[in-house]
Formats: sequence, C-alpha cells, structure tokens
Amino acid sequence: MHKQNKIVVTGAKGLVGSAMVALLQQQGYENVVAAGRDSCDLTNQVQTLDFIQSQNPDYLFHSAARVYGIMGNMCNKALSFYDNAMININVVHGAHLAKVKKITVMGTGCVYPYPSPNLPLKEDMIFDGRPHESENSYAQAKRAMLAMCEAYEESYNMDWAYVVSCNLFGPNDKFDTEFGHVIPSLIKKCYDAKQSGSPITVWGDGSAQRDFLYVKDTSSAALAIMEHLSGPVNIGSGTIYSIRDIVDILADIAGLQGRIIWDASKPNGQAFRSYDLSKLTTTGFKPAYNMRQGLQETWDWYCQQQVQHGQRHEAHEEIC
Repeated sequence: MHKQNKIVVTGAKGLVGSAMVALLQQQGYENVVAAGRDSCDLTNQVQTLDFIQSQNPDYLFHSAARVYGIMGNMCNKALSFYDNAMININVVHGAHLAKVKKITVMGTGCVYPYPSPNLPLKEDMIFDGRPHESENSYAQAKRAMLAMCEAYEESYNMDWAYVVSCNLFGPNDKFDTEFGHVIPSLIKKCYDAKQSGSPITVWGDGSAQRDFLYVKDTSSAALAIMEHLSGPVNIGSGTIYSIRDIVDILADIAGLQGRIIWDASKPNGQAFRSYDLSKLTTTGFKPAYNMRQGLQETWDWYCQQQVQHGQRHEAHEEIC
C-alpha cells in the first residue's frame, strides 16, 4: 500500500476498527475513511453498496460485526447469524463492485471445529467439522464470509485476506458483564466492585486457556497481513493464559486481591485453544505488548471513560 491510497475501515468505532484507523494515521496514510454506524447501515444492501462504491477505496479493512461473548452468542443466535451474514455479504460484494485492490476481513478463532482436529490450530482445518455449540451461529456466519472470499477470488480474481483472530481485548470494546467477551466483562466487574466494595463473581472455574492479543498488536498484525499475505491467517500473541491468570493480573492492577468468587455453574467455553502462527510470523510480526501492559492500558482507558461519563452527567444535571 502507498501512503496516498484511499483505505476504508469498517467498524471504525469498535475495538479493532478504531485501533486500525489510529495505526494507519500514525503511519502516515493520508486518506483513511473511518466508517462507523453513522456512515452506513451495513446490514442494508443498498446503503452498503452505494457507500463503498461512492468511496471507491483502493483497500478495505472490514472489521464491523455484531459481536457478543459466550452468553451473548448463546442467547442471540438468530440475530447474530443474520446480522453478521448480511454485513459480510454486503461489504465483500461492495468491495468487488468498487474493484478494490484488496480486502482484508476480520474473522474469528471460533470458526475452527470443536473438538479441535489437532492443536495448534492451522488455517487448513477451518472446515473440518462443526464449531463449538456456544458460538456456532456467529462462527458459521464468519465461515460464510471466508467461503465468499474464496468464491470471489475464483470468479472475479479478488485479492483478499481473512484474519483468524484469537481472543482480542483493548479500548473501545464492549464492556458488558452479561453479553461481553471475557476480558472487557472482567474489567467492568472489577471497576464496579472497586466502586461498591463488593466481591467479584467470575463465570466458570478459571481453567479455560486461550491466546489473547491486545488490540494495538491486532491492528499491527492485520496491517502486516494486508501488505504481505492472502487467504486465511491466524493471529495471536503465541502465549497461552488461563482465565484465572487474567483474573489474577486484573485483581492486582485494580487492587482487588482476595475478592474473587468463582461460579462453576456458568460455562467455561472451550477448555483449550491455541493457534499455529507460522504464516503470520513470515511477515516479521511480533507483539509489542505483554498481557500486563495490555490489561493496564485497557483498565486505565476504561476508568478514564467512566470518570468522563460521570463528569458529563454532572454537567448535564447542572445545566438542567
């Protein structure tokens, strides 16, 4: 990519999209279009096709999605499948109509079969079985996007890459204790407990193990993939943490040691998931952040957002 190329980033106000926009701007790209929900309803085909063609981008990063955590995916299967399928179909087709040089899309590690055919998970295993039941609707919608990219390459010679992400976290995530992903949910629980003085209840027993990647590293990995690779590509930190490890670090950052209650009646999700990162490492990518650094930055950002929100609320009350 050249610094003058026009680059559209969908989901630009979300976790990955906001980090991607920031990275591109920091690296001197001069024509970045940050497309959020206020720009276009990506579930609407007419709006989406019109928007992408009117922007006429050289490259497109597609990170927009309807995203939940385990419980959210279990409780909203139809909505998750429908919205994600519509968003992805519209964006990929729009990219084709606009004749982009390349589209890089955000997939998810939950596209892999369960039980895992082997570990670590390799990109050629994606269609070797059904996804885990807790995330199957979201995963199948994301699998459909991969199949669509393959079809558009065969029919239209479209260049594409599909980012198979591990568990991601960072600023601008969905900090929802009921439907959010594990780390933003834990951060909100820790913040609320610190304010109230109450203990923290965490789902599961803490034994589930995952590869987590901080969102600033995620955007760096996605940019490297856009520039150097095609097809499906796993991303991750290469380090596996248990949920209990994450909780211990967060409790230390927040000063909440000894106030954790584990609720083993709630789901753990898959017991273990790791990724073969050999394709990604050919780009020279290495994470710049370790787990504690990423958690500290995310915790600090979330605390600042809560303070600012409280200040805005107080100012509104004074004006009224």
